[in-house]
Amino acid sequence: MASFGENLRRERELRGVSLRDMAEATKISFRFLEALEKGRIDQLPGGLFPRAFVRQYAKFLGLDAEKTVAEFLYEHGESGLPVEKPKARPSEGPPVPRGLLLFLAVVVAGGWLTWKRMGADRAEAEQAAPGSTLPAVIQPTDRVYPPPPSLGTVDEAEAPAEGITLSLTAQADCWVMAEADGETVINRILASGESQTFEARGQIVLSVGNAGGLVLKVNDRPGVSLGRSGEVKRNIVIDKANLPSFVKTTNASPPGS
Repeated sequence: MASFGENLRRERELRGVSLRDMAEATKISFRFLEALEKGRIDQLPGGLFPRAFVRQYAKFLGLDAEKTVAEFLYEHGESGLPVEKPKARPSEGPPVPRGLLLFLAVVVAGGWLTWKRMGADRAEAEQAAPGSTLPAVIQPTDRVYPPPPSLGTVDEAEAPAEGITLSLTAQADCWVMAEADGETVINRILASGESQTFEARGQIVLSVGNAGGLVLKVNDRPGVSLGRSGEVKRNIVIDKANLPSFVKTTNASPPGS
């Protein structure tokens, strides 16, 4: 049976996400993410950090964050999380003045209250904006298929004024993430034989983990192939300007060729 870390790595690889990309997006150390996938929990910082790392990992991949954290705790347990080892008690020396003990107690209490207040503020911020610290989708900085010049093979007037309808049918298991007008409409694996349809007024941005495993229809017309089997394609932009290039015609070539 696969371990918790192996299951995490499998979900990441199905989406075509590298560990380096995840580290840059989540701001979690590459070393900590690698230790999490390899089950080396003793290499992670103590306290609430391991659970926070698991929660951010799950949110980035579009997984159920609370369920993933529960699976992590089930495998490693609360007692499996690294804790700071108590320091050896020094040999008894001269008695410490009461004034110094009182001063130290005040400092410790003040530090504890500050830490507790920071934790409460952080929890309140997460409740107010649960996805703000880690967006499920990174906005594309480069476009795989920028709007091409007029191909001449399909009249651009054929692009409907009311919007875009994109239908996907999986011929093999394939991870799909899509945005319609800036809103994420899917971020999961389509099973073989499963279909999904998305509608947008202006733009659809599509990323797939197995380009050759999908069959497209654009506004109920057969679409071109997105790539080869097993090929990962990211940030494929479909809008009214380049819509004709995604419709299969006898004279048109696949976009990006």
